[in-house]
Amino acid sequence: MPVKLKYGSTRGTTKSHDLRNRLLRGALVACLAGVIVFAAVFGYFYHHYQQVVDDRLAAGPIFASVSQIYAAPREVRPGQKLSAAAIATDLRQAGYNGNPELGTFQLNGDNIFIKPGAQSFHTTDGATINTSDGVVKSITAENGVALSAYELEPQLITALSEDKNRTKRRLVSFDEIPPHLVHAVLAIEDRDFFNHGGINYLRTAKCAVMDIIARHASCGGSTLTQQLARGFFLSPEKRVTRKLREIIISFQLEARFNKKQIFEMYANQINLGQRGSFAINGFGEAAQTYFGKDLRQLNLAESALLAGMIQRPNYFSPYKHPERAMERRNLVLDSMVETGAITAAEASRAKAEPLRLAPPNVDASEAPYFVDLVHDQLVQRIGDQGLAHQSLRIYTSLDPELQRAASEAVEIGMQNVDEMIRKLHGKSTAPINYPQVSLIALNPHTGQVLALVGGRNYGVSQLNHAVAERPTGSIFKPFVYAAAYNTSLNGTDLDGNGVFTALTRLNDDPTTFTFDNGRQTYSPGNFEKGEYPGMVTAVQAIAHSLNIATINLAQMVGFENVAALARSAGITNARATPSVAIGTYNATPLDMAGAYTVFANNGVHLKPWMLASVRNANGDIVADYAPEAKQVLDPRVAFLTQSLLENVMTFGTGAAARRHGFTAPAAGKTGTSHDVWFAGYSSNLLCVVWVGNDDYTDISRGLTHPLQGADAAAPIWAEFMNRAIKLPQYSDVKSFSPQEGVTSARIDKTTDLLADATCPGNAFYAAFLDGTAPVNSCSQMSESPQNFLQKLFGIGGHPAPQPNSPAAPATTPPATPPASHNAPNTPPDGNAPDTTQPNQPKKKNFFQKIFGGGNDKNKQQQPTTTQPPQQ
Repeated sequence: MPVKLKYGSTRGTTKSHDLRNRLLRGALVACLAGVIVFAAVFGYFYHHYQQVVDDRLAAGPIFASVSQIYAAPREVRPGQKLSAAAIATDLRQAGYNGNPELGTFQLNGDNIFIKPGAQSFHTTDGATINTSDGVVKSITAENGVALSAYELEPQLITALSEDKNRTKRRLVSFDEIPPHLVHAVLAIEDRDFFNHGGINYLRTAKCAVMDIIARHASCGGSTLTQQLARGFFLSPEKRVTRKLREIIISFQLEARFNKKQIFEMYANQINLGQRGSFAINGFGEAAQTYFGKDLRQLNLAESALLAGMIQRPNYFSPYKHPERAMERRNLVLDSMVETGAITAAEASRAKAEPLRLAPPNVDASEAPYFVDLVHDQLVQRIGDQGLAHQSLRIYTSLDPELQRAASEAVEIGMQNVDEMIRKLHGKSTAPINYPQVSLIALNPHTGQVLALVGGRNYGVSQLNHAVAERPTGSIFKPFVYAAAYNTSLNGTDLDGNGVFTALTRLNDDPTTFTFDNGRQTYSPGNFEKGEYPGMVTAVQAIAHSLNIATINLAQMVGFENVAALARSAGITNARATPSVAIGTYNATPLDMAGAYTVFANNGVHLKPWMLASVRNANGDIVADYAPEAKQVLDPRVAFLTQSLLENVMTFGTGAAARRHGFTAPAAGKTGTSHDVWFAGYSSNLLCVVWVGNDDYTDISRGLTHPLQGADAAAPIWAEFMNRAIKLPQYSDVKSFSPQEGVTSARIDKTTDLLADATCPGNAFYAAFLDGTAPVNSCSQMSESPQNFLQKLFGIGGHPAPQPNSPAAPATTPPATPPASHNAPNTPPDGNAPDTTQPNQPKKKNFFQKIFGGGNDKNKQQQPTTTQPPQQ
């Protein structure tokens, strides 16, 4: 009988199968929906960021070519200590041979042929410079003509910052990037850059897992393209949404640009730290910042160092953390060995190299205070419509080598000032107020601002003290003495004391001065309390910076005459009051540097200038600027005042500069008020140093002893000048040449008469208008009742030459004393024959000595009656 088998019902199985199908269909629908949603969202954001990228590209070049600041051209002269190889290095740094449109050179042993290009600052006229044993022997133009000098291409100082964030950048092309640097970046940042499509998916997924486990975003994983996308369009914060946007923009960049273009953009965009208050972006700027080199000159070790800084620029800063930087550099070198970019031997040699960094002082290399002033002047003259983005070439007055010397001198000098202040502060618990500083160096014959430091540290404070108005103190006093010399030109009797000379006697006793038609009084004191030497000569009064004697002289000359002279020399705030004589009115250090050109430049005032020329990217002239010059003093008056300032440095307050090692011929003056100053110059360089507090308080406040210009400012001046004369362009310091109509005489300090062999021990040189120098020598004092009475009672003076008649007797002018770098303006040794002794005139009889007469009028010179412009 057949067996009937009974199976379970298929109903449940069917239901289960239907459920699975429905779930599968639902999952597929959900997945499809998700894909559709993702595609829609991705498409939306892709289109959105495509528009963002389009807008960025449509706005112009990704990196606008910024205006660049250039130094003054370096002048090469026969006789300079300069080799052909050094000239080639200078030209190479300026861009020659790398950019034929700028210029080329050919170095052949000790000779170098230079040919400027169409875009050069100069004309295209070439020249050959011949050197031997490191000295320039001759310079010959292309046409065979011998040249007395030749200017090299100006060096690039810096670019104007691009934006309010003070970003600095030097644009480079991919071909200008050293291959070692490309390989170093790829080895440490993105080894598969030239193969992937913008995203390294495996690396991104791995970093995502690591971040989830660590519960914070710490893993990088970004390709160079992603880093570029983030740098251009996004904030640096690590968030998931930002990462998605970063990926989308990376796709956009990869679709629009090839790999070389992307790497070039990356090389110009990447941040590589901070210098002072500026952000350093791009390898071009970083190469200059950290190594003082053009990017193309970087070696393997330097390239690896920059590549290693990309990850954390401040953490791996070679200035702040040299050990970290070297460790990171060596890691990059090892990575390059792994990728096959270099051999192990090459890596070992590079690892053995020390860090050879450019000086960290931003003021030394980029002169930021100077550049700020140049920018301000450009805005005033050509406007601020995208000034930084006009690709202008701005040629200035700056000498980079002298700027470096100025910055180093300030750095060393202010360390000494700080130490001095700490010692003088004693045990006081009050906070120490460390002062600020400014230094300006000019060419005294052109007004060219060669170096400018506006503060201690630009990164800390961008306040430019070079253009901050401060009381000038005693560096103003030479204008009082110059105004007095003005009266001598037409023989004016100075308040019954005869014409003014270096030996005119001035009263330094306590005095109350009245002014404003008697409505106001002024009772000054001298800097040294209780120092009132009575009657003193003018040369002693200015040498020792005696206030009351100087004010008495200003009163005799007329306060308005003094103030008018100062205003014509650029000290515009000077007013006709007794205190004007001792520098109570404000002027900027830059103004005072310009004012002193009056003495250093034969009476011509030169307004300090920084802008020479503005050119476009093709080298075409946009604007040229000419210096402003004005005759302020008679050249004789300028030289007579300069002679007083030489003696300030020989035996007066300015001798502090001599004690700090500067021995070349120079003239200068200290200044002390609330601030301290030193203003001085040689035959080819003028420098003013100011030190003072930002809050305008007395620099000596809280100190046990007052700080003077001789203590704080003069040492900085000497440090700078000592560095300057070691440079070829400033080494040929000469003694000052006397003007026609001026006599230089050697004066005995004890008698104020001509020094001769009988009184050699204490003498100095002084300049006199012809006919106003002493007639008798110190050994003849007993034979001259007139001179004896003058010395005893301080009465009388030198005979006053009349405007329309011959002058008083004049001796044959002695030769100007030879100057040396070891003993400028120093009297000859008393034991040696005195070759500077003037010829003595025929002796007068007794009655002639008392009543005058017996003069040979036919042999006298008639002084000029021409008045200076300000009188």
